[in-house]
Amino acid sequence: MNSTHEHADIIVIGSGGCGLAAAVTASEGNAKVIVFEKQRSPGGTSNFFEGTFAVESALQREKYITYSRDQAFKKMMEYSHWRANARMVRAFVDESAPTIAWLQELGVEFIEAATNMPNGPRTYHIVKGRGAAVIKALAARAKEKGVVLRLGTPVTRIIREGDRITGVVVKEGKEERTAAAPAVIVASGGYANNKAWIKKYTGFDSDVNMLQIGNVGKMGDGIRMAWDVGAAEEGMGVLEAYRFGPRAPEFRMYGPVQMIALQPDLWVDPKGERFCDEGIAFCDTSVGNVNARYREGYTYCLFDDAIKEYYITHGIHRNVGWKNAPGTKPVGFDDELKAAIEKGTTEAFAADSVEELAAKMAVEPAVLKATVVEYNRFCEKGHDDLFAKEPKYLRPLRGPRFYAAKARTIFLVTLGGIKVNHRMEVVDKNDRVIPGLYAGGMDAGGMWGDSYPMQDATGASSAFAINSGRIAARHALSYMGIGPSPK
Repeated sequence: MNSTHEHADIIVIGSGGCGLAAAVTASEGNAKVIVFEKQRSPGGTSNFFEGTFAVESALQREKYITYSRDQAFKKMMEYSHWRANARMVRAFVDESAPTIAWLQELGVEFIEAATNMPNGPRTYHIVKGRGAAVIKALAARAKEKGVVLRLGTPVTRIIREGDRITGVVVKEGKEERTAAAPAVIVASGGYANNKAWIKKYTGFDSDVNMLQIGNVGKMGDGIRMAWDVGAAEEGMGVLEAYRFGPRAPEFRMYGPVQMIALQPDLWVDPKGERFCDEGIAFCDTSVGNVNARYREGYTYCLFDDAIKEYYITHGIHRNVGWKNAPGTKPVGFDDELKAAIEKGTTEAFAADSVEELAAKMAVEPAVLKATVVEYNRFCEKGHDDLFAKEPKYLRPLRGPRFYAAKARTIFLVTLGGIKVNHRMEVVDKNDRVIPGLYAGGMDAGGMWGDSYPMQDATGASSAFAINSGRIAARHALSYMGIGPSPK
């Protein structure tokens, strides 16, 4: 190993929303900051989010949105059954509106305070230009403030000498060298691409029965390195999981088949039996959780010509991405499905009878037929005797053509790994702070309990990344005596 080449006040591992927010905040406090990023470009999955959570922002006040910090805090804690770290949740909620104002000062434009579900709190601050606009603004500010960004330079080890952190080991080409700093912030983005860890902590086989979306190189490096210097574990196995339509490349992302496959019609499990109130379609976490009960990695959405034509004529009920809002009409459904079937897809099927459809789905025809008969009876009487779905979503399947589309279990990010306190200070197994070590974003555990609180805090994962980075940086500044002591 070569000798130490660089010195900094704060080293940040990772250049996503958390890492860049931490770097900019630290640099605004006059710290010398180095960011090490193993990829060749900054941002990671933060480039792709559509919006971010906040309460009591100026944008919300302008629109008479009165959902408060207290309400958000209580809802999130109740959702986790108080398994989440209450002081961390409170710190996050309180930080959310100031962070929106801070991003606006950096040039980020928010175009709406919205929600992703009926009657949900309007916490979702939609970003013009998606997350890439946030990353661009943070990177520009970091450059302006003299932050050193080392792309293509992975950190391989955090250095702890005695009770304190003293720097990191990085790899440049085939050589390793040290970079010294009294404070290190871990923001490496989780472990979504670590198939061994996904299997160990969730029981799923990644990219087989649990599909990861949009992640590259997320191997849990920061989590592992923090554990190696004594960090306790928290939050492993928690995923931001969803139920999504037939997977690409046979079907376009957010295309017409996917749009219809996610609507609250008749859903059946891999055996052909109904398994939930499909009205939960509007809450991604709920449908992700219920879909994950099936280790095959998928369930089915069933519909017929009348239901298909309803959506083509009147538009969809639930949104599919921000741009496909309720009322959007799925254009080109027949052409997309026909082309996929001609290519031999096993993701969606069409048939002239329920029994024929069952054969194509590889389920027992009698079972699927019984499911459809029972469901049609509920539709006729206007009451779902099994799962109490809202009557307005009860539409029978009569044909003449019947359709089935797989709805895959997917996840966007992992949600934890390193145990931290509400100051984002890393703690050991006895809850003692490891001086100089901080973690945030997808590397930090304790924020979520066992599920992502979609219906109460839309946009919370991206917001937690950014807010936890800011909180970590402020406390790192205070630790070194550079900035004022944060609350």
